[in-house]
Amino acid sequence: MEQLSLLGRIVMFLLPAVPQTIKITIISFALALLLGLLVGVLRITRTAPWTWIGRFYVDAIRGVPLLVWIFFIYFGLGRVLHLPQFLAGVLAIGICYSAYVGETIRAGIQAIARGQWEAASSLGLSRGQTMQHVILPQAARVVVPPIMNDFIACLKDSSLVSIIGLRELTRAGREYASSTFVDFQTWLIVGLIYLGMTVILTKCASLLEARLRRSEVAA
Repeated sequence: MEQLSLLGRIVMFLLPAVPQTIKITIISFALALLLGLLVGVLRITRTAPWTWIGRFYVDAIRGVPLLVWIFFIYFGLGRVLHLPQFLAGVLAIGICYSAYVGETIRAGIQAIARGQWEAASSLGLSRGQTMQHVILPQAARVVVPPIMNDFIACLKDSSLVSIIGLRELTRAGREYASSTFVDFQTWLIVGLIYLGMTVILTKCASLLEARLRRSEVAA
């Protein structure tokens, strides 16, 4: 009973930090999707300078660990631009994941058969109109599963912002463990909460994939 009471106290201490973790993840990944879409389109454009910019962006972002980007944006740019912890953390995660999302979108666009471009062109659509109305809707079906995997990874990597003092689930776990010296049970509960959230997201991703497959068959 004593152990159950201890676990209950840990859960009650950690749960208020869960919404912050979810908030960080959602906002960061929304930024990653916006930037990633831009980068993905730049990577396949026929204009060489834009292609080089997209390629340099992806290589530069993916070549540096996320933790280093968090330090750079918070302690580097943050000191100059006076960025609060939350904004610095969201920017770091969003920018870092945008490179991975951008490559996923690029691969999805390039997976669409060339004949789709030619058919749209024969109908009088411009390249931009073809991209917007023909290619991107089809590419969405291809990229949704890997992007959902990125979203799940983003949720777990949101724990890294605890290093700059942003209070989310991992930070709350550190606070409880350091004040009570209860390490094993604390990190067990932290891990189980993360596991629960990732299982829910994985189930949602599976349902979304199944729905996309049904819509594709129906089409």
